[in-house]
Amino acid sequence: MQVFLQGKLLGIDPFIQQAGDEFSDLAGRCLYTSLMAETIPRTLLDRLGLSRQLLGSSGAGQFLVVLTDESLPAAHAFLVEVTTRLQKATNGTLRLAWAATENLGGWTDVRKRLQEGMARWRGLNALDPATAFGPLAETPAEVDYGQLFRDLPGSLASRWSGEGPLLLEAGEEVLPLAHHAAPAAGGEGAASPSELASRAAGRPVWGVLRGDVDRFEARLRRASTIEEHLQVSMFYRQFFSGEVQVLCSQGEYWQKVTVLYTGGDDFAVAGSWDVLPGFAREMERLFKMSAEEFLKDYPGPEGKTLSMAIALAPSDGAPAVAVLAEAGQRLEVAKSAGRDLIDLFGRTLDWKSFTEAAEIRGMMTRLVDEFGCSPQFLGELGAFYRETDRVLATRTAKARQERPWRFHRRLTRVLEAPARQKEFQKARNALLAEFMGRRQAHVKLRPAGRN
Repeated sequence: MQVFLQGKLLGIDPFIQQAGDEFSDLAGRCLYTSLMAETIPRTLLDRLGLSRQLLGSSGAGQFLVVLTDESLPAAHAFLVEVTTRLQKATNGTLRLAWAATENLGGWTDVRKRLQEGMARWRGLNALDPATAFGPLAETPAEVDYGQLFRDLPGSLASRWSGEGPLLLEAGEEVLPLAHHAAPAAGGEGAASPSELASRAAGRPVWGVLRGDVDRFEARLRRASTIEEHLQVSMFYRQFFSGEVQVLCSQGEYWQKVTVLYTGGDDFAVAGSWDVLPGFAREMERLFKMSAEEFLKDYPGPEGKTLSMAIALAPSDGAPAVAVLAEAGQRLEVAKSAGRDLIDLFGRTLDWKSFTEAAEIRGMMTRLVDEFGCSPQFLGELGAFYRETDRVLATRTAKARQERPWRFHRRLTRVLEAPARQKEFQKARNALLAEFMGRRQAHVKLRPAGRN
């Protein structure tokens, strides 16, 4: 008889939050949890002498495999060994929970039994009672998780061994994980956050972009068969691991973006602040196009939209783990406000408003870079905005000198070369049209027209 076994890594967030100040430690911990979710089920099937074809899904800190009822006791023994060694190696932070049930009834009933099993049997409850209350193990030596990140892409060819500080050893199979890292200036190793910041156009700042599928769990719960469950799970996993890796390899991003992780329904990248909005917009476009095609026969909006958030490092020496946590908090703000939204530098926008803001930014940047406008005019442009969500202090408001005529003069006196005057006038008129009359409904992106 077939048996479904579902496993899940617990304690991933606390484990990542224990990262030190080094960026490689954070990236290495993210990679380590991804490797665990991939290597444990593969080693389980190898130990039981079963085909890898029985691996239903893996990644995002969990896995689902199909076993025989005869192999279930041996599977339990192996997973007890895994969670025991994993807890010891991570000082009790990471552990494994799992549940198994027979393939009887519909998939809805099977999934319910798996969820009930996960709720009552996890962590130390899976251990032998005779050893669960034994003497406390010694605190493990400091583990250099950053070495996994520094060894990319070689560290992707890993398998579970249960030995050594990382419990991993070199294998032959290369695991399907996104692993792009922006190269360092010298050509060896990955760029540090300070290097990523220095490559930004404008202010030397780096940040973190995080994305998460809206109502992903609800989409999985709507699956009526195991085949549908696996197809949907694999779609999300392959989309994020594949598209993030491909997008990072493009010319605009390959020197400015580093992958932190890709999961079954989410992703995170670090990079220069100036390319993160464009990266987010491209990911949203690709996800929308892919979801519309793959999920067109699945009713309901669940799992068909993607929310994101961008957080910037507040200072040069800001810990990377703190920036990642801030991006996670901003992502929760965006998801609580609705679906299909992005929190951009502390403000939540829908994708239409985000696209319009990006177009306006592109026009203003082009006027400065290509037509020689003074960067000062960008600051003067702020005098045209209505403060819709905040009120400036009286002293600040009085100190601001609003001189619209200076702004118009700067736009008019840009180039003397007649060959490009027509092109400049076109860009100038497009920018003025955006700020002075068209689409008045979007007041947050439009000027107040104050005198």
